[in-house]
Amino acid sequence: MADAAVAVDAAKLKTLKIKTGVVKRYTKEKQSYEKEAAVQRAKIVKFKEEGKDEHFIRQQEGCLKESEMMVPEVQRQLLKSYDELKGIIEDQQGELGQTEEYKTALQIIEDAKAHLPEA
Repeated sequence: MADAAVAVDAAKLKTLKIKTGVVKRYTKEKQSYEKEAAVQRAKIVKFKEEGKDEHFIRQQEGCLKESEMMVPEVQRQLLKSYDELKGIIEDQQGELGQTEEYKTALQIIEDAKAHLPEA
């Protein structure tokens, strides 16, 4: 019977690790798209100042729009994953609260808060 309890703990721990990884990945992905958009904006300004070809500038603006469109999508996925992980953390606090994975999940949740859409 003890093996069944350990298996449940292992399954819950695995789920916690996976959900933590998902939130961490979406947080990084959102940061990456925001950084990419900022760099692209700066390039477009520079190209306009240098008098580059209009067609080339329009292509760069298209790239910028693609990056900007990805931010809300990734943010939506991040919010969904954040809510799922937060639910797991709240439900499993007593059972997994002392594990390293639980502490990591708490840190990832805290880091992700700054990247969630404002309510």
